[in-house]
Amino acid sequence: MSEGTLRLTTAQAIVRWLANQFIEIDGTEYRLCGGGFGIFGHGNVTCLGEALYNHRDVLPLYRGQNEQSMGFAAAGYAKTWLRRRFMFCTASAGPGTSNLATSSALAHANRLPLLMLCGDNYVTRLPDPVLQQMENFNDPTFGVTDAFRPITRYWDRITHPAQVIQSLPAALATMLDPGDCGPAFIGLPQDVQGWAYDYPAAFFEKKLHRIRRVTPDAAEIADAAALLQSAERPMIIAGGGVQYSGAVAELTAFAEARHIPLVETIAGRANMVATHPLNIGPIGATGSDSANAIAEQADVILAVGTRLQDFTTGSWTAFSKAAKLISVNAARHDAGKHLSLPVVGDAKRALEALLLATGDYKAPEAWVGKAQEERRNWDDYVAENVAHGNKPNSYAQAIGVVNDLCDPRDRIVTASGGLPAEITANWRTLDIGTVDVEFGFSCMGYEIAGGWGARIAQEEREPDQDTIVFVGDGAYMLMNSDIYSSVLTRKKMIVLVLDNGGWAVINKLQNNVGSESYNCLYEDAPTIPEPFDVDFEAHAAAMGASAETVANPEELAEAFKRAKASDKTCVICMKVAAYDAWTDRGHTWWECGTPEVSESEKVRAAHDDWESARVRQRQGV
Repeated sequence: MSEGTLRLTTAQAIVRWLANQFIEIDGTEYRLCGGGFGIFGHGNVTCLGEALYNHRDVLPLYRGQNEQSMGFAAAGYAKTWLRRRFMFCTASAGPGTSNLATSSALAHANRLPLLMLCGDNYVTRLPDPVLQQMENFNDPTFGVTDAFRPITRYWDRITHPAQVIQSLPAALATMLDPGDCGPAFIGLPQDVQGWAYDYPAAFFEKKLHRIRRVTPDAAEIADAAALLQSAERPMIIAGGGVQYSGAVAELTAFAEARHIPLVETIAGRANMVATHPLNIGPIGATGSDSANAIAEQADVILAVGTRLQDFTTGSWTAFSKAAKLISVNAARHDAGKHLSLPVVGDAKRALEALLLATGDYKAPEAWVGKAQEERRNWDDYVAENVAHGNKPNSYAQAIGVVNDLCDPRDRIVTASGGLPAEITANWRTLDIGTVDVEFGFSCMGYEIAGGWGARIAQEEREPDQDTIVFVGDGAYMLMNSDIYSSVLTRKKMIVLVLDNGGWAVINKLQNNVGSESYNCLYEDAPTIPEPFDVDFEAHAAAMGASAETVANPEELAEAFKRAKASDKTCVICMKVAAYDAWTDRGHTWWECGTPEVSESEKVRAAHDDWESARVRQRQGV
């Protein structure tokens, strides 16, 4: 080692560098990487494990139970920190790494920072083939880690210790870029992890990062303002990017100044509180009658911070074919969708510029009044839908109970199955940024794992608030081990397990297209002769949680109060109906492949009915 250098292994250099990256958030300085989730194995324990041990005080490592759930927990953490901080995941070579693929795809779809530090094949190939190595007969450089190339925003394999001097800053720049944010994968061959190099000491100096705010092009702002000023029936679609930009105040100020009705995507579900007079509700296939009614009539639509996925657009049937779109997005790829007039740049700066450029424009009072009337009608329906009494237990009733009793700053987490639609439609937002409905990649299993990651972040931000997880029995069976993780790490969650006997929402889709119930509910699975109920209470208690089973929403309310008062993870289980208990309003058409030919008259009729709505579908790019 010469003067001005540090001789370190590749693994030690990576960890030391990560520990010295910082970010300022609201006047407070934080370490950019909050730590990591790890499962050690042959590919990462000896070298990366040694390096992490020596930085355990500043980069805490949470022991995972499953690599996929570790990635989900990291995603929940990044969402809670609004993409301003991230966690890494480390997995061993082979199956440990491949288990992270679904998590990486989720982070890619949702534009979330996630750093994966994963074991890889030996560069020297001297011991090949080794345990957990996937051999490619025609290309020895091609392995399991290459599977991450299409599901990451940055991918690299370290074949020499010096590479990290370039690779680490590049990976971090990707994760912090508003337009290109997503997961970064770094493959760490097992031999290279332990190789040493004389690194320049300056590489490890403390660095304070800032997230870039791109000012939109003045011509694009002018074009957008001119189009918006011509609108007689304007509407704003607010996506998750509004919160990532920190643009909630600017969005609200713009909507109020221009008197424009606003609707929310699934990811943007808590951009406005439910009682704001311009909040017309959630839009799309899992939305509200109120938002979808005005979407059908809007002539100019200002979409802010949304990638306009099919559940938002009703597979592009939610809007008039004549409607004009303006899309404000930090990502050029998202800003130009469906012939939108693009405004590429930061949402906060774009809204400020649009406010000035639109002069004294205001939407016509009659249009706003109509939108507000639609919202009042929707609120009446939701109040009836969440009410409990002489009707079967439902998701909506459980949502209503929690909505009435939770603190405004408690964080709600759900994903997959029927709960995203039910929460999107029925949840009345109490405060900004308090709802995480994972429906970008719709991953079953995110619920509890993502809740654990969110809880870790919440304790760093708002330790007095609760993390409340809604999960169905199907997703619980898929991935539940982070109940144990939360108990072990003393990161309290309140988990509501709503049991409807299988994958009831897919059974509902099956029935909606004319098919008979088949293999979704346990009672309709042909290979299950005698279905029986899982004792979710006993299972959760076996992982150390406080657990109880309730019979109805009234008992749920009392159990939820006890859970709020507790200082440990609580699991509350309740059966809900699989049929005739769904939110039956608020849905747009949604494209779904249906059989064009079938022996079933019901299937043929459903196909014809489904296809009849296709005439409303916009053609775009």
